[in-house]
Amino acid sequence: MDKLRGATAIVGAFDTEVGKRPDATSTHLCLEAVKGAVEDAGMKISDVEGLITCNSQVTPVTYHAELIAEALGIEPKMCLSVSTGGGTTVATVAHAAASISTGMCKNVVIVKGDNLATGFTKDQALASMASVGHPQFEQPYGAPVPAFYALVAQAHMHAYGTTSEQMARVAVSAHYHASLHPGAHKREVLTVDDVLSSKMIADPLHLYDCSLVSDGGAALVMTSSDAAKDRPKKPIYLLGFGEGHRNEHISQARSFTESGAVESGESAFKMSKMTPEDVDVASLYDCFTPVVLIELEDLGFCPKGESGQFVEDGSIDLGGKIPVNTHGGLLSHCHPGNPGSMFHVTELVKQLRNECGERQVKDASVGLAHLQGGILSSHGTLLLGGEETI
Repeated sequence: MDKLRGATAIVGAFDTEVGKRPDATSTHLCLEAVKGAVEDAGMKISDVEGLITCNSQVTPVTYHAELIAEALGIEPKMCLSVSTGGGTTVATVAHAAASISTGMCKNVVIVKGDNLATGFTKDQALASMASVGHPQFEQPYGAPVPAFYALVAQAHMHAYGTTSEQMARVAVSAHYHASLHPGAHKREVLTVDDVLSSKMIADPLHLYDCSLVSDGGAALVMTSSDAAKDRPKKPIYLLGFGEGHRNEHISQARSFTESGAVESGESAFKMSKMTPEDVDVASLYDCFTPVVLIELEDLGFCPKGESGQFVEDGSIDLGGKIPVNTHGGLLSHCHPGNPGSMFHVTELVKQLRNECGERQVKDASVGLAHLQGGILSSHGTLLLGGEETI
């Protein structure tokens, strides 16, 4: 695995417009994202040798990557569809790096897109949220996704004295960062009182503790570190990655306050030869506010049980100890389902290229993305950096 450190780089990144896109199907969003990322990399669609996608929730097909390749008019050497929820993005980057390093492909495009906001009816969306639980031990009780994450929130509050106000600070930070992003789905600035006075969804989670429902797509282009030097934009190198899988269903979790981020983070830091203190900016999966608290602890940014105070002190804000989700994350930038985590990585690429304007983290050279799928189920961690880090 150490041989993959610095062997590949991201040379193209692109986000589609997000929010409500009634003009675009999930396939259109994927095609739009690929076109933009390939152009960003200074390449042509015909140059693409490998294609990795994640299936659409709204319009699933049996061979999704092949569908996107067909629509692009290409016949890639490698086609792969991966589905591990939000954590899919880490798995796809790892697969791309391996494919390039072994000589299977000179370059790989990773793309995810979906139209949850306009492609689902309200009933379909509710049915989708209610179908996540274990078919025998969870679904019969009717709990939707927010209720499962409410269990996680309650457990953290019980174990460590975490407060609703501290969880709200995660949403406040995300919304402020999104207010500086011209393409964010929701750009209004919130206060802690705004979060706590919003509608209760699943005690103790209020509306603003929960992620958005959006349309959108994003894509990355990866190539070898040698070939990356010939691309027009600053290459962003893959320094390390890791995965952690403790459970599929929340009823089978050994802990509600510690996650597979422990294992994925340890692997990624070991491969990158770095520590949490080396990270300048982080993208942490934020489907619900308590998830960010657990990730901060499990990845080593603060001691176990102290993440509530950590965020209350402003540590995850721009200018803080470790700025988190500078694009606004799933809470405020966008959340089109599985593709939502792609925007966490494209934001890091832009940060490390110094392209983020008002929300730019000064002198950012190392970025971490931690992404997860399911109910704290499938975890993946990436460490990225500029040439000075390899």
